[in-house]
Parts: sequence; structure tokens; C-alpha cells
Amino acid sequence: MLEKLLHLDRRIIFLLIALAVGVPLAGGWEFDQGGNPRTTAVYDHIEDLPKGSVVMIAFDYGPASMPELHPMAVAIARHALQRGHRVVCFTMYPDAPLLIEDVFDKATEGLDKEDGVDYVNLGFRPGFVNVILGMGADIGAVWKTDFKKRRYGDLAVTKGLRTYDDVGLIVDLASSDTPAAWVLYAQQRYKAKVAAGVTAVMAQDYYPYLQTHQLVGMLNGMKGAAEYEKLIGTRSDASKAMGPQSCAHFLIILLVIFGNIVYALSRRRARRATSS
Repeated sequence: MLEKLLHLDRRIIFLLIALAVGVPLAGGWEFDQGGNPRTTAVYDHIEDLPKGSVVMIAFDYGPASMPELHPMAVAIARHALQRGHRVVCFTMYPDAPLLIEDVFDKATEGLDKEDGVDYVNLGFRPGFVNVILGMGADIGAVWKTDFKKRRYGDLAVTKGLRTYDDVGLIVDLASSDTPAAWVLYAQQRYKAKVAAGVTAVMAQDYYPYLQTHQLVGMLNGMKGAAEYEKLIGTRSDASKAMGPQSCAHFLIILLVIFGNIVYALSRRRARRATSS
């Protein structure tokens, strides 16, 4: 029996993983995400902003990171629009402008909001650090037109928006180390309010920035997105994905424990056979 368990067919494991993902997904299983103070801090900051404030979202990710970061973008943009804020999005990733368009399509569903008045996609600009520093001096000089080639100064959504002093919150949604640059060049130099949404594997790098209050708050991976969806009272992609993800993680933990137990028993049996 031990020999069979030690050489378990990997296809059985693949089948178990498929069931752990497929059954919760088909059954619509949900798990209570509880309250995370770092996620709640971002929500509370947007809640407390005066109506008509500007919430900027930097899309520092591409299609490969969509499963974790895209639901964050939709939830934050929708929350800001519901609160009557202006949402200004942009990116330094060449393949992200269309992601912004997709976010606005989802975030504005059922809301009476107008492109160019309540929200805008400024599009793509190269030169990451230069863009952040340039916006500190004059946002309109950096983003002369939006993604649809409309002049920056002609848009109602950007009226009075000149520097970081006119921005209520900048949220950097990132798949790399860009939040550190936003803290260094926007928060430290220009005293801008900065929050972050990052992939789960990156989150531990940014806890020092939270402890020193250089970041207002942070959304951590798909769980952070699901927590934010709960705060705004919606059930979207992240909430639906947390059931399968949680079950798959639980199964992996059980398999690791099971494998170690079988290995320990086999070693014990081998020692007994050697001693006899």
C-alpha cells in the first residue's frame, strides 16, 4: 500500500484539482472574505473624499495579470463613480489602454455616467518616472490628449485638474515594482495620496510602506479584489473566483500533509527492514 501511495499516478492529482476548481465554480460556492484593514483603508478614503474629487487609477499591468488586478480596477472605478467622483485612468504599459476601456464598460454598467464628463481613459505614455514627475508639475502637459484623441483641456472631467494637489487619491494597480516609484516620486516629493493594488506574490514587499503610512492602503491579489467587491455590495469576478481558489489551496495543503505522512511511514518501514 505504501509503495502504491508513494507512486500515486499524477493524473489522480490532476483530477482532484479539477474537481476542487470545477465543483465550487459550478455550484457558485462563496466564502466570507471578512474584513481586511488595508483594503478597508482604500475604501474609506474614497468614501470620505468630497463629491467631485478626482480618483486616478494607474494601470501598471498587462493582460497576463488580469485575473488578479482587473477585478480591483472595476470595483474601485465603480465605487468612485457611485460616490460622484471623477475617475481618470492612464497607463505606461502599451497593451493596457484597451484594458481601461473594458474596465469602464463594466464599472459604468447601470450607472448614468458619461465618458469625458465623469470618467476618462487618457491612454498610454512611455517613460515611467518622467511621466510621474511631469504630472507633479503639470498633468495637462503630459497628457495632451486622451485615448480617443480629445484635447485634455476640452474635457469636463479634467477641469481644474493640473497637479497632484487636485487629486484625491492615486491607485496604482501593478504587476511589478511600480508602487515603490509612485511612493518615491509622487507621495514623497509631491505629497500625493497613493494606494496600491498588487498581485498576491508581491504584497509582502509593500507592508513597510503601509506601516509608515506612505501608502493609504493596499489590495492584495484576488482576495483583496473580492474584499473590495464585498465592501461596495457587488458580487463579480473576484468573489466568484474565491470559492474555487480557496478549495484548490485547501486541497494542495492536504496533499502536502498526506505526502509527508506517507514519506515518513515509508522511511520508518525502511529503517525497520534494515535493522532486522
